[in-house]
Amino acid sequence: MNEPHEPHEPHEPHEPHEPHEPNEPNESNEFDGPDERGSELGRYAARFAALATANVTRAYPNAPAHLLRGPEDLVEPRRHHPAFYGSYDWHSAVHMHWLLVRLLRRCPDLIRADEVTAVLDGHLTVDALAAEAGYLRAHPSFERPYGWAWLLALTAECRSLPGPAGERWAKALEPAADAVSALLSGWLARATYPVRHGVHTNSAFALGLVLDSAAAAGVETIVEPVTEAVLGWFADDHDAPVHWEPSGQDFLSPALTEAEAMSRVLKEEGFARWLERFLPGVEWGEPVTVLTPPVVSDPADPQIGHLLGLILSRAAALRRLAAALPHGDPRADVLRTAARDHLAAGLPATDSGDFTGDHWLATFAVLALDGPPAGEP
Repeated sequence: MNEPHEPHEPHEPHEPHEPHEPNEPNESNEFDGPDERGSELGRYAARFAALATANVTRAYPNAPAHLLRGPEDLVEPRRHHPAFYGSYDWHSAVHMHWLLVRLLRRCPDLIRADEVTAVLDGHLTVDALAAEAGYLRAHPSFERPYGWAWLLALTAECRSLPGPAGERWAKALEPAADAVSALLSGWLARATYPVRHGVHTNSAFALGLVLDSAAAAGVETIVEPVTEAVLGWFADDHDAPVHWEPSGQDFLSPALTEAEAMSRVLKEEGFARWLERFLPGVEWGEPVTVLTPPVVSDPADPQIGHLLGLILSRAAALRRLAAALPHGDPRADVLRTAARDHLAAGLPATDSGDFTGDHWLATFAVLALDGPPAGEP
């Protein structure tokens, strides 16, 4: 049991810190690097591109999240989602499209770029995405907030891809991105409390991804309300209950996603002080529950297998937290070591041949290998 904490100082004024540049060399992070052929991402690019291409075009099995009001609603998922019908469910389809565009931007010479472009041209059309935008507006809680965040990340990635293909896809995505921005704004105005558990409705992960992507996605107006929500919900938090982690079907860490979100909205020194209150003892290897990869007893079980995603999403979060700390902070080395441990444990699962994990895990591997922010050139 933790010792009683001393009263903590007020957090600093709510000023967003300068974004990190994930694709530039950085002495503090061995995963960063501009040379695609020498990078970890480059080594996995062809495999991930083939995996994502197969998944986004695979209509079944499918887990639709559509409310049936009557027999007339018993239609194929592709009727509702002409762009994002594959990869088992809508959000996985969206972020596997994001993965394909990210690979086109970062590793075009290491993948079958013509094949990937053809698939994306077939899905990211004006008509298909107008239908997706209409569905989002007609079903305002659908995929809130996880799928929304990935839609903005995909839009940002397309807008950051040089050349006519990226421009074409980004233009087609505009109505859906605008719909997400409006839905986010309306939801945040009503949401009194964050969702803190480790699956899709986790607030911190989605809002962090939105902060990474909104400007590049062309929906800058959402940044201020999202920043206010993050600070309002999390700025005064302390002594995270990390001994509760992981839960048996988490693919996100409630503690680390919150810390990641705060690293986006506080300047370096302010974030360092906040993290000391929130995760005390990191410099001594505590809390061990979030610094050690969890045991995954049955990777093929759809819920227990979520823990494979937790391993990879933790790797990305730990890496980012290390980069957000001031130079010389002893916690950074501990966090980087934990990130390496998680990445080594998680990467072998990304292409297992089992659709249970293959339809989504590679996305989180790319976040860990190449890093956010999504859409940065």
